[in-house]
Amino acid sequence: MQVVERIAQVRTAVASARSGGASVGFVPTMGALHAGHRSLIDRARAECRYVVVSIFVNPTQFAPHEDLSKYPRPREQDLALCKAAGADLVFYPAVEEMYPPGGLTTVDVAGLTTLWEGAARPTHFRGVTTVVAKLLNIVGPNVAYFGQKDYQQQAIIRRMVRDLDWPVDIQTCPTIRDPDGLALSSRNVYLSVAQRHSALCLSRALREGESLFRADKPPRDIAAAMQAEIRQTPGVVLDYAAVVDPDTLQELEQSQPHVAALLAARVGTTRLIDNAIWSAKD
Repeated sequence: MQVVERIAQVRTAVASARSGGASVGFVPTMGALHAGHRSLIDRARAECRYVVVSIFVNPTQFAPHEDLSKYPRPREQDLALCKAAGADLVFYPAVEEMYPPGGLTTVDVAGLTTLWEGAARPTHFRGVTTVVAKLLNIVGPNVAYFGQKDYQQQAIIRRMVRDLDWPVDIQTCPTIRDPDGLALSSRNVYLSVAQRHSALCLSRALREGESLFRADKPPRDIAAAMQAEIRQTPGVVLDYAAVVDPDTLQELEQSQPHVAALLAARVGTTRLIDNAIWSAKD
């Protein structure tokens, strides 16, 4: 496995792989890798001959009051996971490599970025789309892999790629959960034992919501039930729980065959998100 820090090194390595006829799979990450990230690399390894992973804690997607300085950066553990998963190349740039002085250009996806997570974190998605746009241009993959865990993020990136006619296939991979149902997240390390137990209300809310969806209940009733489940849990403060269109992310008034349920809540000082995709059975 090759580890590089320069954009030019990535382009040289990928060009060499392509010259041998390899398809290129790409997994962009912010490090602090866990089994969820491993599942993305595994998927890329299964589908592509050459696999690139980026590890970059992107400062532009953090607001001034958020935890950029505290974000975990276990470099050696992350590289060991990438190697074990069979990554061919890890791009591990410094901030100065990704954002040299004088940069003026950002990428914004209007509409989708102002809802849900965008309402709570107004500058977040502009940072995400800008850095993902840069990474896709640097790596030039055939396929890029994202987790369903960050559902709104992958929906926005899909729209960006479609709108800008980039020749990359965006694949969304299932959320990986612990046996008790908690979605894996780098932020879970901030939870105490008691807080982690309380955080299970998110996955319980999604299971309750799915039962109501299968019973053909209206989206607003499903959302209300999920909200009630979260609000009744001590130590958890609800941000939102909604049933939305999977593509537009607009909250639904009427039932439809394919929906997304989006949740966010604060457990102590840690903000967690979760989601589920439900489709009516034939």
